[in-house]
Amino acid sequence: MEDRLSAAIVPAAGLHLVQVDGAAHIKKDGRWSPLEGYSIDALLRLPLPELRELLDEQRAAIDLREGAVIGAPIQSQEVWAAGVTYKRSLEARADEAVSSDPYDLVYSAPRPELFFKATAGRVRGPGEAVFVRSDSTWDVPEPELAVLCNSRLEVVGYTIGNDVSSRSIEGENPLYLPQAKVFDGCCALGPAVALAWDFSPSDRKIELEIIRTGKVVFRSDTSTSAMRRAIPELVEYLGRDQRFDSGCVLLTGTGIVPPSDFSLQQDDVVAIRIDGIGELRNPVLRHRAR
Repeated sequence: MEDRLSAAIVPAAGLHLVQVDGAAHIKKDGRWSPLEGYSIDALLRLPLPELRELLDEQRAAIDLREGAVIGAPIQSQEVWAAGVTYKRSLEARADEAVSSDPYDLVYSAPRPELFFKATAGRVRGPGEAVFVRSDSTWDVPEPELAVLCNSRLEVVGYTIGNDVSSRSIEGENPLYLPQAKVFDGCCALGPAVALAWDFSPSDRKIELEIIRTGKVVFRSDTSTSAMRRAIPELVEYLGRDQRFDSGCVLLTGTGIVPPSDFSLQQDDVVAIRIDGIGELRNPVLRHRAR
């Protein structure tokens, strides 16, 4: 199992919201400060100007205890996801499907594909194991820029997301998408939230490495500049006719898809890096068939 602290590499520079030992902290230019009295839920109920003022306050710095655990930056939030926002994702999903028409259409349609991905209990943090399904034969990680929104659907910041997916199940029939996407351990988030007023999501490099028995067996990268949909557009569609009282997380789609002859295996390690946010590492386990 990955060491939980070493699996959460947070940049020294910049302003980041981080969950440490279950409590919200600010990391500002390498200095850690606890946000006494504020949970992630409480922070995301605040309007953005008030939240920014709170998080920009000067606070006494502390040293993290030895063995401190950096967790996913989530409390009760739902995780939603956008699909087919990159050309590479369109190609991969069309290749796996019996019919490519739905993916061709949604890539260029006015309305984006949005789907429910995970409750907080299904989400894993740095160093925790993500899972692949017991009844799937073709499984991939999907490295994504994740957007953290408050209760008003204002963008608070950005983190790394891993949308673990069964391509064999989704490819059999697009109506199986919920089964391909939603299961225990289907999503990882972390290690930190780069706050929106200190971070631009434009043209950020996203890197993926998959390590097997100590060797890199897959490596690729992309850039958020290749995303077809704008983040405000995705957030606006997500907020139509529903509310998120404690905010939400929105995954913005993937531009990296391993080839069709590759599938995740038990004990692989998935490492995802995004400039300015850090590195998220998770070992892989397979659910046991019942």
